[in-house]
Amino acid sequence: MSTCNKLAINGGPKAIPNPLPPRGHFGKEEQAAANRLFEKSIACGSPFGYHGEEEEKFGQEFAAFLGGGYADGVNSGSNAVYVALRALDLPPFSEVIVGAITDPGGIMPIVMNACIPVIADTAPGKYNTGPAEIAAVLTPLTKAIVVPHIGGEPADIEGILKLADARGIPVIEDCAQSHGAKINGRMVGTFGVYSAFSLMFGKHFCTGGQGGVVFCQTEERYWQCRRAADRGKPFNLPNAHGNVMPTLNCNLDELGAAIGRAQLQKLPQIVSGRQKFAALLAERCLSRLRSITIPALLPGAEHSYWWWRLKVNCDQITCSKQEYCQALQEEGVILGTSYAGAMVAFADWLQDRPNKYPWNNPLYKGDRNRQYPCPNAVAATNECFNLYIYESWGEKEAELLSEAFRKVDAAFAK
Repeated sequence: MSTCNKLAINGGPKAIPNPLPPRGHFGKEEQAAANRLFEKSIACGSPFGYHGEEEEKFGQEFAAFLGGGYADGVNSGSNAVYVALRALDLPPFSEVIVGAITDPGGIMPIVMNACIPVIADTAPGKYNTGPAEIAAVLTPLTKAIVVPHIGGEPADIEGILKLADARGIPVIEDCAQSHGAKINGRMVGTFGVYSAFSLMFGKHFCTGGQGGVVFCQTEERYWQCRRAADRGKPFNLPNAHGNVMPTLNCNLDELGAAIGRAQLQKLPQIVSGRQKFAALLAERCLSRLRSITIPALLPGAEHSYWWWRLKVNCDQITCSKQEYCQALQEEGVILGTSYAGAMVAFADWLQDRPNKYPWNNPLYKGDRNRQYPCPNAVAATNECFNLYIYESWGEKEAELLSEAFRKVDAAFAK
């Protein structure tokens, strides 16, 4: 093996000698939005708060981005899921189905609503759950389903809705990782009764360090969401006496909304930029490698690439997936070697459930000892890694990444 072909992990030169450029997520637009808000606050002598002009416009503009409806800004993606569930006002100890691979913030709000999370395996070969996997864990106690669209890849939300609608079960879409993804031309987040989005700093678009938004399509659900997001204040209930439901303060503030408005203007270009780069890298390199398979999307699905799930064909190489990924990292590729940490059934806090609230409450009549082995999720995380790509990358970055992948592929080819 020549020196230039020697893997970096073995002491050879890196295929990507300098770090790949960052996104360039913020620009003058976000700075101007923040400055405008501070200037207004200084001029009037009062600090900016929440439920002001910026948040109202942000909600309107985000709803318009999704094609019309209603949106309420909140202070995190986790609280977006919490608010959506709280707005449903489910009976205590209801069972709520959630996908096996999700952020902790996508399952913990179920418990915080005094409900029981029931974990549905992912569809074979995927990080997303599917209709058959949800059907397998339905019980008479099932009162809601939370469907995460993981990594920018849409779940089979249409198939899941057929199952849920036939039983009168409301569906919440967790779109934290999939801004701008589509199924048959329709945005994810527009299928369920509510949808929850995370707008923390690492997402497609953000409101600053943390933030979120809840979307729905009816005014009645919107007002219920507003109450659920702000300590049960009696919004649009003129005859109420004080707050109408126990809940938390989950408000997005005016600064986050102002930043979010500037970011939202960039979201279509962010998504299309990632899609174009993925297509370029696939055509130039990834689709030609024996060591990699690009997983197929559902028919009609459009990926928005928060990251890109790729499968390692271990039967075609002389090393493990972990060794393959480590070799890529040493060449300068930015990736996550495993998403096993997102398999929520195995998280420490969910162990010993029968002795913890709400499972241990005698009013819960379900199976406290139910286990969730999730073989499809285990297989998917064993086979796949997550490649990070940015909308600001182009030809140069595609060629650098291609060289790194070709080098590692050649070194480990059988």
